[in-house]
Formats: sequence, structure tokens, C-alpha cells
Amino acid sequence: MYKNVSAMEPLLPSGSPELEDLAREVVSQRAALGGQLHPITQRSIVELLRLINSYYSNLIEGHSTHPVDIERAMREEYSDDPAKRDLQMESLAHIKCQREIEARLQGNPALNPADRNFIVWLHRNFYEQMPPELRQVKNKDTGEVLEVIPGEVRQHEAQVALHYGPLAKHLGAFLDRFASAYAPEKHHGVMPLIAAAASHHRLMWIHPFLDGNGRVARLFTDACFLMLPLRGYGLWNVSRGLARQRTDYMAALSQADAKRRNDYDGRGNLSNETLVAFCRFFLSTCLDQIDFMEGLLRLDGLLERIKGYVSMREAKLIAAPTPRDQPLKSEAAYMLQEILLRGEVGRGEVIRVSGMAERTGRMLLSQLLDEGLLVSDTPKGAVRLGLPTHVAGLLFPDLYPA
Repeated sequence: MYKNVSAMEPLLPSGSPELEDLAREVVSQRAALGGQLHPITQRSIVELLRLINSYYSNLIEGHSTHPVDIERAMREEYSDDPAKRDLQMESLAHIKCQREIEARLQGNPALNPADRNFIVWLHRNFYEQMPPELRQVKNKDTGEVLEVIPGEVRQHEAQVALHYGPLAKHLGAFLDRFASAYAPEKHHGVMPLIAAAASHHRLMWIHPFLDGNGRVARLFTDACFLMLPLRGYGLWNVSRGLARQRTDYMAALSQADAKRRNDYDGRGNLSNETLVAFCRFFLSTCLDQIDFMEGLLRLDGLLERIKGYVSMREAKLIAAPTPRDQPLKSEAAYMLQEILLRGEVGRGEVIRVSGMAERTGRMLLSQLLDEGLLVSDTPKGAVRLGLPTHVAGLLFPDLYPA
């Protein structure tokens, strides 16, 4: 068990020009992401991706709640199965926490995400919304069931695989060192991005909480990327990439726990070489997700997939999401495409774009609203694109499992 904060050195990888080049590539690639899309349309996609991020982050922990079931929970439609209901509530807690992170960062642009108080707030915010059954952990050796107190730094010793976390009584010192080392103002150029990657592992290494450390670390990374700011983050998320490579992710985390191998392996207690390898894996995963979403967000492809979806609905090749199972008229494609391009459009203008008569146009507009393909803040207000899960998988292929 570790007592001295120097045990987690190095906190930043050194001597890797290749890693710096990779960080530059991530920074440059994200610049064009979603650039062709109206900001209002981008926000609709970000809201969808909160749900997807929740799915993947919890999946890494072995908790699988399909996006369709998460969306049902957002409408307060919970499963009759208590275990599934608990997982739905867990996903909602993650989504709400993502929103509250963004609100807190916007309200305090000088905030240090690595600060102990912020990390404790993340855990408290997440766990206060969790069902009681998911706020318990069982000691594998003794069988003792312990309650996870939201926002409480662990009072017990921790072992994860072969790694022993710092002694519980010394966690305050480790978290203070963490906050100091990863404070945003200390890093410049591409180093803030590399620091975010390294801090993801080192927070997991500290293992500050009795449970929830993985999800808190990924929420913490979300906050770091938003604070950089890594423009375009939210239109992609690293959790999807980590979940799709879960075995490699866990292996990279474990390998980065390794102690220094020799005099050429950095100057700290831990291995610089394996920290470089973890950061390379992490940033390569970021780049892969940026590339993936860049392909999905190309305007011409999105417009074509909208047209294809409407055509399949018109031909009844895809069932409607409502009990009436009503097909869509081809004019719906014009409406949806126009709103995609313009972000938000008045209802009368949407009907004119369709080329339909007033009455039939209003009926089609009403159908699109009923199915969630369009949304509006008021009964007669302008409409914008909705992305319910029944269509999201077709507009954004391979974003999540069918």
C-alpha cells in the first residue's frame, strides 16, 4: 500500500515526440467535426450522444442498458424487472451528471477539473441519483456488504486485480498532488491533452472511492476535454471507443500500473514507458472516434440517409414507432432535410417547403412530432430535428448495437 504521493510519479509522460504528434492530430482533426451542420442541429446530436455515452460508459462496467431502454426511462417508462429498472436509473444518473458538468463548467470557466472538490462532487452527483441496490459493494474476501456513500472518499483499502491503491488515510494527500499536477494553467501547447490522457489513468490508480471509480474517471475526462476546450467534443465521445476495445482498455490501464523497470524508464516510482503507451492508446481511441463521427456527420450523407429512411417508411419496410403503424409520405424527407440544414423552422414554413396543401401538410407535420422526429418547445412554436433511438440507428449507422 502506498503512503507517499511520490509513488504515483511520473504524472506526465516524457520523451515521446510520437505522442505529441498524435495529440496534435487529435486537436487538428476535431476542428472540422460537424462544421457543416447548423448549431441547433449539432445540439440535437449532442443530446443523443449523451444517451449513447451513458450506454457505453456503463457497459464498460458490465452494466448493459440498451439505448432504447434508456430512452424509455427518460420518458419515465421503466421496466417491471427491478434489476433492469435499476440499470435504467443508473443510465439516467449518468446523463444528468453529464448535463450538470457542462452547466458547472460554463458557470465557472476557471475551474480545475482535477481539484479534489470537483472530483468528489462528480461522485456525489452521480451516486445520489443511483438506486439503493447499486450503492452497495460486497467484499469478495469477507462477504461484508458496504454502502457506497455519495461523495465520500473511501475509508477502506482497495485492491483492483494486482494493483493496491494508496492507503485510505493518505488519499487526501494523493488527491491534492493530483490537483496540483493536472491544473489546466500548468500545461501549454498539446500538453493539456496529453495531461488529460495521463490523468485518466492516474485517477483510476488512486482509486479514491469505494465504487464508481471508472465512471467518475470517464466523467472527469469529459470535463477535462470540455475545459481545454476540445472543440467538437460532445459530437464525439471517448467512452464509445473505450467500450468497443474494453479488453485493450483494461489491459492498458493495468500495464500503466507497472513500476519503473530500469534507469531508462523515467524518474518516478511508476513506469514512464507504460504511461506513454497508455496515453498513446487513449489518444488513438480519441482519434478513431473523431474519424468515425466525422464520417457520420457529413452533410451529404446525412441528407441521403434521411431520404432513405423516409423511403423505407413509405414502402412499409420499416415499422412506425407508434401503434397506428402509419407510413410516412415522401414529402416528409423535404421537411426533415430543410430542418436539418436550418436548425429550427417555423411550422408554416415547414409546410410550404413540403409542397403539400395546408391540411395534409399539417397532418404530416403532426405525425413527425408524434413520432419524435421533430420536437418543439411550445405547441405552436418552431420545430427542430429530434433524434429518437428508433431512427438514430439508421441515420447514424453503427453508433450503437441494433
